[in-house]
Amino acid sequence: MPREWMDVSNLSFNTVLLLEQVQLSWFPGWLPEDQLAIALNANPAVEWYLRHKCPDLNGWLDQVMAKGLRSTDPNVIRQAEIDVLASMTDLAVYAIEPAIYDAQPFLKWDTNELLCLTDFSGKTVIDVGAGTGRLALSVAGLATTVFAVEPVGNLRSYLKQKSIKQGFRNVYPVDGLITDIPFPDHFSDITMGGHVFGGIPEVEYKELQRVTKPGGMIILCPGNSDKDDSVHDFLVKAGFEWSRFEEPRDGWKRKYWKRRA
Repeated sequence: MPREWMDVSNLSFNTVLLLEQVQLSWFPGWLPEDQLAIALNANPAVEWYLRHKCPDLNGWLDQVMAKGLRSTDPNVIRQAEIDVLASMTDLAVYAIEPAIYDAQPFLKWDTNELLCLTDFSGKTVIDVGAGTGRLALSVAGLATTVFAVEPVGNLRSYLKQKSIKQGFRNVYPVDGLITDIPFPDHFSDITMGGHVFGGIPEVEYKELQRVTKPGGMIILCPGNSDKDDSVHDFLVKAGFEWSRFEEPRDGWKRKYWKRRA
């Protein structure tokens, strides 16, 4: 479901040119394909960018463009552009102004929901999918070092500036994914992430375990919505403990934690 975090009606369709390869790779199955075909036919430079920035999209783009949907009506074209931009509002926010995301009410959950799970004092921490730093900055005052793993460059820049403004010099944003965490084996005392786990559970869990020291903690806070789904079943089977807490205006979520063997 698209996130209605900003009004996209005044955004240029060239906003797509601000997105990075990893973000573009999420497009299949996400964007409305008929509207995308109309918009790309009217904006060939954007199609060129998609194909060259993320070549893995080419097969999917061939299918989209094969629909033959196009228009010469400026109103139809603009509506198609808006529909596409509206479907990727969160990506547009990350590229244009992360502070819009940072101000969302659901991020205002009680920090003690995280801090009560383990002692962060003096620890080396990895925060995977760090975003604007909700988890990383919650523990920066306790941990020795926090490595904020985030694949979106604009979010990394925002997080670094934000951490300095808050007086933290021990937060280091780095590029990476939950499936490819850029640290050696047994590196962190605590590895954590929020709203990041579940795309490829087996691969992600293996990577979380790899970078965490034996006896260290793996924390997913929030881990998922409050429902019994395949991600929940996977984590429980893997030995995670869990409980519920509430995100303001976004309902109940579940958090998961496990001490690595």
